[in-house]
Amino acid sequence: MLRDIDNYFLQKDEPVKSYLLAMRDLLLRHDKNITEAWKYGMPFYCYKEKMFCYLWTHKKYEQPYLGIVEGERIHHPLLISEKRARMKILLLDPEKDIPLKTIKTILKEALSVYKT
Repeated sequence: MLRDIDNYFLQKDEPVKSYLLAMRDLLLRHDKNITEAWKYGMPFYCYKEKMFCYLWTHKKYEQPYLGIVEGERIHHPLLISEKRARMKILLLDPEKDIPLKTIKTILKEALSVYKT
């Protein structure tokens, strides 16, 4: 029986499905203290059991994105807050390669918030 979190990824159409699965793998490999959880009906990634980031698909743009929980404390030109008070998102284009350098920079900065 599949878990809800696995179903979330598998029910997506390509190329979004493959893109989100690659992002999932990238997040879980980024730091040994990052774990996956199903919260609020979406895949969340926790750092030492604190909510860190999540993967979702933007309704308006129909693009996958990486949501950073403590986004308001991170200053990166590609992160957008829209109407969120705390979180910021990084829109991702599933037709292009994953911007590894950008994502690793954002994750490093986000992790520094949790480590201090």
